[in-house]
Amino acid sequence: MNITMVGTGYVGLVTGACFADMGNHVTCLDIDETKIATLRKGESPIYEPGLTEMIQRNMHAGRLAFTTDRTVAYRDAAIIFICVGTPSREDGSADLKYVLKVADDIAVELERLGLNAPTKTIVVKSTVPVGTSHKVRDAIRAKTKVPFQIADNPEFLKEGDAIMDFMKPDRVVCGVDNPETGEIMRTLYDPFVRQGNPIFILDVRSAEMVKYASNAMLACKISFINEIANLCERYGADINSVREGMCADKRIGNQFLYPGLGYGGSCFPKDTQAVVSMGREIGFSCKLNAAVHEVNQDQRSHFWTKIQSELGSDLSGKCLAFWGVAFKPKTDDIREAPSIALMERALAAGAKVRAYDPVALEHLAHEMPKVEQSTDMYSTLDSADALIICTEWAEFRAPDFAEIRRRLVKPIIFDGRNLYRLAQMSEAGFTYASVGRATVRPH
Repeated sequence: MNITMVGTGYVGLVTGACFADMGNHVTCLDIDETKIATLRKGESPIYEPGLTEMIQRNMHAGRLAFTTDRTVAYRDAAIIFICVGTPSREDGSADLKYVLKVADDIAVELERLGLNAPTKTIVVKSTVPVGTSHKVRDAIRAKTKVPFQIADNPEFLKEGDAIMDFMKPDRVVCGVDNPETGEIMRTLYDPFVRQGNPIFILDVRSAEMVKYASNAMLACKISFINEIANLCERYGADINSVREGMCADKRIGNQFLYPGLGYGGSCFPKDTQAVVSMGREIGFSCKLNAAVHEVNQDQRSHFWTKIQSELGSDLSGKCLAFWGVAFKPKTDDIREAPSIALMERALAAGAKVRAYDPVALEHLAHEMPKVEQSTDMYSTLDSADALIICTEWAEFRAPDFAEIRRRLVKPIIFDGRNLYRLAQMSEAGFTYASVGRATVRPH
């Protein structure tokens, strides 16, 4: 099929490259000329394992192209995917201006192509509130009588594992208004579900809600385990042991139930806030989702209190070393990252802040230029008063503890990801504060 992806952000770029890798001819459209120039050189503007190689492979095969020209992008496309951002407004609602701008652009190009052109399928892949896909449909219909089909196709990609998630999805969800569009979407996705996982063909509004309901459930699990972890600290229980005993119950499972600093990234907390906003717009209070968001934001404050209790509220003259900036490993995304919230508090308290991350430092430089960057994990520690671990990168899991002690002013570690065993840290001579477990001190 000839496919156009509108937007070369995380979703549009990964989706377009994967469709091309399955043999489709894909054109990626973006208004950012610098980004398109980068992509035309075979370079990815985002970090995702395997993505650069996939882009280069499909460009060389003639299946993947990049353009800023709307006419070129829309002319031969059988399916047009809208993959632009839906950022949160101040009240938590999703800002749809970019989605609706694309709808207007598509209408102009449909009108240019005329009534005799093959019918195109317009697919909303951006995460949008329920009813948005029909707003897109109505916006296009208001400007042209050229026929087209509308669909919604939410994405379920995990940053760091996005290619595998797309190539071998747990499920594919498509929202359509008629069986014909459903068959088009089923044909497109059939090659990706050879292992037998389902393609769900739903009505459009249900498909839109599936995305929000899924992310809201995952957010709920993260906030739940963090609340239990905080309770464990106060009663002297160990959250790791509690988690193991709880997750052995098959009804509960073990996914997204790891205590830490709370969620972040492109979907969280944006989607949780959007659910609350959708309820507010129709006069329904989404109390659970509102509480989930509140618990998540409080988790950063709770962890910062641990740091202050050990180092004091005035950190003037002190240096804090951070391992990990990205909100999770295997990505350079720092949106809503807990590390940013903690660094801001450290700077406000007068501390000097130094950070290391394998891939996210360039974004950090734009977001927080006052933070000093290190080129490796150990030099970050030089003359620092404590180490704060915010991201569970693999290279942090088995460090040289003697080297850490040698470089730090005092052997103090605040671990927001529970990477190490308590006995191990006590024997190694550290003051070690983690999440949902007692703080240990040297023998």
